[in-house]
Amino acid sequence: MTEPVVLLDQPSPHVARLLINRPQKRNAIDFDVREQMTVHLRQLLDDTSTRALVLGGVGGIFSAGGDVDSMQGLDEAQARARMQHIHVLCQLVAGARFPVVSAMEGIAAGAVVGLALLGDHVVGGPGTRVMFPFLRLGLAPDWGQLLTLPRKVGIGNARRILTRGEAVGGDEALRIGLLDELVADDDVMGAAVRKASELARLPQAAYSRMKQRLNNVSGSLAEELAREETDQAVCLLGDDFREGFAAFREKRAPDFVRPGGAR
Repeated sequence: MTEPVVLLDQPSPHVARLLINRPQKRNAIDFDVREQMTVHLRQLLDDTSTRALVLGGVGGIFSAGGDVDSMQGLDEAQARARMQHIHVLCQLVAGARFPVVSAMEGIAAGAVVGLALLGDHVVGGPGTRVMFPFLRLGLAPDWGQLLTLPRKVGIGNARRILTRGEAVGGDEALRIGLLDELVADDDVMGAAVRKASELARLPQAAYSRMKQRLNNVSGSLAEELAREETDQAVCLLGDDFREGFAAFREKRAPDFVRPGGAR
């Protein structure tokens, strides 16, 4: 029986983890990886017990990026179909109702960097090497990176690291904002799981609404205030606010994980 190229487990309560499992290819992402991640993600999004997700790879390597061998010999229709398949996964990660944390262990290149930037929190170590090989291959950056990377590190830093063709080490990645958290190399996955566990305790409805507005910025103050009115009207009537208010009055930490959010 063929081993799956994406592994799914639950390293902590309410936290799911997807691990790219192609160690012989340094976890390079091909059609099968994308397809299995897409299937798992759709199932997790329908599972209300899942409140956070960790993305990573086996063997201490996140991913060497897109499987270059699978990109050769395509006609235009096939090239477009490949990108459309990628974009299904991109939309699922960016639109996930729960927080997505990426564990950038070892090498993180190309496609998987785009996937991480579509999530909510990125953890790496001093030995992490973040690579952007697109221009070296004669390709434009994809997986949404010409939108997400400048948002994360600024347009100047984005242009510099995309064009220089050198790996960004963990220390520099933290300094420019590409990483949200820098830990010891042997603790990257552990720290990602701990962060996901922390984020899983947040109120889901409010977090999801906040995430969607951060990802899709309003074009004007009037538009933002209208969206804010809708979001807050829903949240003020919800179980999570009742629990948050009760916790505030009782001077205790709120428990949004309990069914209904209220005690």
